[in-house]
Amino acid sequence: MRRLGIRGARRGRTPRTTRSDPALPKPADLLRRNFTATAPNTRWVADYTYVPIEGQTVYVAFVIDLYSRAIVGWRLAEHQRTDLPLDALTMALWQRRPDRDALIHHSDHGSQYLSIRYTHEVELAGAQLSAGTVGDSYDNALAETVIGLYKTELVARQGPWHTPDQLEIATLEWVDWYNHRRLHEACDYRPPAEYEALYYLNYPPVTVDTAH
Repeated sequence: MRRLGIRGARRGRTPRTTRSDPALPKPADLLRRNFTATAPNTRWVADYTYVPIEGQTVYVAFVIDLYSRAIVGWRLAEHQRTDLPLDALTMALWQRRPDRDALIHHSDHGSQYLSIRYTHEVELAGAQLSAGTVGDSYDNALAETVIGLYKTELVARQGPWHTPDQLEIATLEWVDWYNHRRLHEACDYRPPAEYEALYYLNYPPVTVDTAH
């Protein structure tokens, strides 16, 4: 094609979301592509994606619980700085309050997820860091699957999108539907919230009496 002066049609430049920083320490891959969990709040995966809207691109970060596939934290922003996934993580920690030393947090090697601020927040929560390789969707396949559902079920079906606020409201509504009404094969065709409720019905949380 180069010799004949021919080149393929392009739809525009695709934003790059995973940018690795070789200077940052690389956590081990503690999941090794095993995207299952025996209880809620023991294994989370995190990733973010881009959504083209009128005249710009916005980015949406998610944190997903592997036990129920519930979206436990998310954030939309007009930038790719560490604040984007960090805000999603903060939401997840505030909503779920995982037990210390019980949670593995898995992501790719994106510089945002391995930044000092992000890793410090994970460590403060008493969680273990885990990371797959750069640009390998299989190492974070569950997060990629949820993002694919988001883009198929919301972004593609209800677009075009004109403002970040419009997409943010729609994302909020979709996450609520995804967690509370969407049926998931991995959850015995139940919504994630119902699936977790059944877990706690059978295995109620143990409370520790600290009065004595």
